[in-house]
Amino acid sequence: MKIFLSLISWPLVFFSGLLGAYFAFSSSRPMLAFVLVYAVAVLLLFLLERYIPYERRWLLADGETVNDIAHTILTKGLVQVLALLGALFPMLAATMLQPLLVARFDVWPVAMPALLQVALAVIIAEFGLYWSHRIAHERLFFWRFHALHHSVTRLWVVNTGRFHIADSLFKVALSQIPLYLLGAPLQVFWWLGAVTAFMGILTHCNVDMLTGVLDYVFSTPRLHRWHHSKDMREGNTNYGENIVVFDLLFGTYFNPDRPSSTDIGIRGQIAKGFLRQLAQPFSRDGIRQILGRTTKG
Repeated sequence: MKIFLSLISWPLVFFSGLLGAYFAFSSSRPMLAFVLVYAVAVLLLFLLERYIPYERRWLLADGETVNDIAHTILTKGLVQVLALLGALFPMLAATMLQPLLVARFDVWPVAMPALLQVALAVIIAEFGLYWSHRIAHERLFFWRFHALHHSVTRLWVVNTGRFHIADSLFKVALSQIPLYLLGAPLQVFWWLGAVTAFMGILTHCNVDMLTGVLDYVFSTPRLHRWHHSKDMREGNTNYGENIVVFDLLFGTYFNPDRPSSTDIGIRGQIAKGFLRQLAQPFSRDGIRQILGRTTKG
């Protein structure tokens, strides 16, 4: 039974989640209905983590659960929902990138079947997601924000959205602004948000999933555990958020024939407490702590 669940758990959660999203987006209250579908998917993964965990010690409390949930609500919830609804984020984007938005190109292939439009949006957005993620690892200015996400010492479904808000805004900007400029309709943003949401809880869940050939198409838990490794030769790989096409193209794909790492985290230190974690990257001593450098007395 456990082997069977390991084989079907990834496609079960992902494709049933998208099916639920289809009915949610067709309802009279699409966002509320989608939140309910998402909650069911999180609950399912939470139960699977206890029945077929990848790493049993990750089931133990690490004292960061409240902070993980708060970051998820603020960044994954607030930023992505606002962008998804096409309200606040386009206004901010128009203010910051007004010269570009004046020359907006309404060239989105609206006549194409919806499934192909979503696939196209995922690929276009993934290019921005890949480079924003890679830049966050290769440039210290951005790493000071992204380190919050990598500071966890265990992976489980709740810390999926543990991102600094500045990190999330950077990712949203690089991935979604091209879609706004191309004139993608609101429904495409809904579906992009759904794909990213379900992929996020899957890549971070502590479930022993056998993903096989899926590892060469999608960002899977196996690949993402390597990405969280303390060993930088392993951790600075697998930047794809939804799909791995750009990791394969740019040589950052990493999938050795052995169990993926459970030695995760960063060499620096993240502040205790939600508000302190948000403020830490903006102070000189905070940056030194994040980078693992000694502070001045």
